[in-house]
Amino acid sequence: MADERPTRTPAPRLAFTKKSLEALPLPPAGKRLYAYDLKTPGLGVQVTSTGTITFQLYRKVQGRPERMTLGRFPAMTVEQAKRKAAQLNGVIAQGQNPADRKRAARAEMTLRELFDLYLERHARPHKKSWREDEANFKRYLTPWQHRKLSDIKKAHVQALHADIGNITGPVKRRGDGGPYAANRLLALLRCLFNRAADWGWEGINPAKGIRPFREKSRERFLQADELPRFFKALSEEPNQTIRDFLLISLLTGARRGNVLAMKWEDVNLERATWTIPDTKAGIAVTVPLVPEAVALLVERQAGAKGPYVFPSNSKTGHLVEPKVAWTRLLKRAGIEDLHMHDLRRTLGSWQASQGASLTIIGKSLGHRNVSTTAIYSRLNLDPVRRSVETATRAILAAGGVLPKAEVVELSQGGKK
Repeated sequence: MADERPTRTPAPRLAFTKKSLEALPLPPAGKRLYAYDLKTPGLGVQVTSTGTITFQLYRKVQGRPERMTLGRFPAMTVEQAKRKAAQLNGVIAQGQNPADRKRAARAEMTLRELFDLYLERHARPHKKSWREDEANFKRYLTPWQHRKLSDIKKAHVQALHADIGNITGPVKRRGDGGPYAANRLLALLRCLFNRAADWGWEGINPAKGIRPFREKSRERFLQADELPRFFKALSEEPNQTIRDFLLISLLTGARRGNVLAMKWEDVNLERATWTIPDTKAGIAVTVPLVPEAVALLVERQAGAKGPYVFPSNSKTGHLVEPKVAWTRLLKRAGIEDLHMHDLRRTLGSWQASQGASLTIIGKSLGHRNVSTTAIYSRLNLDPVRRSVETATRAILAAGGVLPKAEVVELSQGGKK
């Protein structure tokens, strides 16, 4: 009996030109027409019933048929399609499968996915500053979050780094950025792509080899002539929690994040000490509390209702960096270019002016230096306390607070 199965009509072959492709007949609705070029191996087109013509490369690669989309005609010309097909045929001739590359690209992580993995595996377990990484990603990298890693090139990173660091650029004009911010972001991107390589990504780190901006070490602290204006503006601050936070920051020289998260369980008012259990250096530090700080904390403890010395309704449960209040205070005081971190630098600078040794200053500020660790371990708090008390009294005297008024009055907004 004869085989009555329908025979499949072979796809037509023709010399691809703009004219020949435009003359191809349209298939019936729901069907597709395929045609192939006479000269370029595997180069074909797919024609739909609506007239859409798409260039494809159809080849057997490693014994498996692969159909790879090249582009749509006429946006992609016949000459461009032939060059692209020749390029892919060259890759196939070398024993590689171009379709595998495309599949890998589709499966590749986006920058957002990499950052989430970085937070989970690296930043949160190992970095105390992971929240800063999170803030920098949100501030600068959100427009890139859906990009595949291989789509981010060195030129892109260079342009972003320059934009953030340029003091007249668009980022700076928004009140953000600067050389320091640009360098921190560059370091974050370099770390992200290094971790991606550790986790199997095979691309090139686009942040590698980009020169950071030169950074000048900051030497700003409150000068003697600024202190009276600073304390007057501080006494006029309507928010007592913020007022007390700034004063404790100045009187202890502790880092901003540690003061914000200060807990009552770590404060011993009888011994006049505050133990910071986890510092930037990765060690616990005991901070001596001067009498003015103790008086302020005694008053706050009387009305305390939670674990934090400076409570807030924030997600953390404690005060979050009060940038608006700080800007408001500086405007009242007529003081420019002063950061909250400069309060810490102010204590150290005034200690030095009162004759304290660098070892004592380092101990009081919780610095960790390999060459002086042995010396620090032999120091008790007595000389540190004397140095801090001497420096804070000099600060308060220069600010007009002592001996005319008590610091506890300052914490109450100057009311007697």
